[in-house]
Amino acid sequence: MEQKQYLLTQDGIDKLKEELRNLIDNKRPDVIKLIQEAREQGDLSENADYDAAKNLQAEIEGRIKEIQEILNYAQVIKEEKTDTRKVKVGSKVTIHDASEKSDFTYEIVGEVEADPDHNKISNLSPLSKAILNKTVGTTVEVHGVEEPYKIKILKIEN
Repeated sequence: MEQKQYLLTQDGIDKLKEELRNLIDNKRPDVIKLIQEAREQGDLSENADYDAAKNLQAEIEGRIKEIQEILNYAQVIKEEKTDTRKVKVGSKVTIHDASEKSDFTYEIVGEVEADPDHNKISNLSPLSKAILNKTVGTTVEVHGVEEPYKIKILKIEN
């Protein structure tokens, strides 16, 4: 079975490392303390504080494991200032959406870093799939959405 690779910018890797350090150095000890305090209350069978602390511990441990997995198999997206003729992961792309008659700028990132609220879209999204390896001036139809729509690539930056 082939191991999944996670595409990340260096900034994305740094943020995950920071989150991991915080979980290990701060959150994990805090929840262990909560569990110990709940145990001191006595009967654990009907102890809501204990149950809540154990659930929080499971969430924290799950996130630690998830981040470690991502970092172990991370592939850094090269952020060099080179060829901007074709859209690639790491590109910042300005498009014109014909259906909305508006221009939008998105950064194509790996799925781990995707954050639509900040215009960072996954390389696996229908829009990214439609524009990857395309050039400025190209018009494409975006499929894989409820209503396919046409966009034109206006600008590609690194």
